[in-house]
Amino acid sequence: MVYVANADSQEIYVMDLDGRNGALTLVEKVPTGGTVMPLAISPNHRFLYASLRSAPFSVTSFSIAPDTGKLVPLATVPLADNMANLATDKTGRYLLAASYSGDKISINPIAPNGLVDATPVSVTNTGKNAHAIATDAGNTHLFVSNLGSDVMLQYKFDASTGHIEPNTPPSLATVKGAGPRHFVFHPNQRFVFGTNELNGTVSSYAYNAAQGTLTWLSSISALPAGFSWKEALATADIHLTPNGQFLYVSERTSSTLTAYRVDAQTGALATIGNYPTETQPRGFNIDRKGQYLLAVGQKSNGLTSYAINSETGALTPLQKYGMGKNPNWVEIIDLP
Repeated sequence: MVYVANADSQEIYVMDLDGRNGALTLVEKVPTGGTVMPLAISPNHRFLYASLRSAPFSVTSFSIAPDTGKLVPLATVPLADNMANLATDKTGRYLLAASYSGDKISINPIAPNGLVDATPVSVTNTGKNAHAIATDAGNTHLFVSNLGSDVMLQYKFDASTGHIEPNTPPSLATVKGAGPRHFVFHPNQRFVFGTNELNGTVSSYAYNAAQGTLTWLSSISALPAGFSWKEALATADIHLTPNGQFLYVSERTSSTLTAYRVDAQTGALATIGNYPTETQPRGFNIDRKGQYLLAVGQKSNGLTSYAINSETGALTPLQKYGMGKNPNWVEIIDLP
């Protein structure tokens, strides 16, 4: 099942992805009543959470029908601010949220029935422009990218209470002016990869899972060769194939996707190629078998599906689909 947030038409598209050929079939359009942007899925794939970034800032919880993938709205509750990113911890007991405009993060309990508690466990001020938030696979450490402060914040995370405390050291500085945005953990838990929105690069970090700390290794361009621009760069989303072999990044100014081969021993990235895609590709995602990549364009109001070559990582466009207005976030799951 595929879920696409369409911010300006205030709806989520629910689609069925055919694993045999990558074809998409629209199942339903679900109104959200607000500017819907980041989505998050519970680890058991039973619930979807949608951040509404129009006032009053809130999150809507949906149950996912196990037979059809359709969404059933459960409740909408306030969040601490306008949240640019949502995630759950690895147990699905806590909703993690990062506010770009509010320079803060929040952690709210989630009940067994999927409902988010309106009272947060904590609201923590961060550096400027908190952008992405996630726990590691062990669910013992939490990380937050701060785009305006050029740091990755590092916290200890207590999965029994949802409380956090700064790790030692509490942050890792990136290149000044890089603007760290989204990040992903490699399946082997030895590396983290992150996009840098403002300088058009992708960084590789070594990850010490025991200590919960990052060490910068290298950075590589996310721009097509010879690309020149007059606007500011806007590197955005980032995803790995499930086997960790290939990494993909979107860049909104050039409207491209860049593919990389990942060295699982060193964390080094080697560019495979750059691929023109939907105009202003803020969001994309990869299916759980690593066969297909789906990218949406905020200005094209469309989605392009791609087949991923399992040997080379190259992308082959399959089909274009119309979306709502300002599609910006994509989630793909297998039904439980």
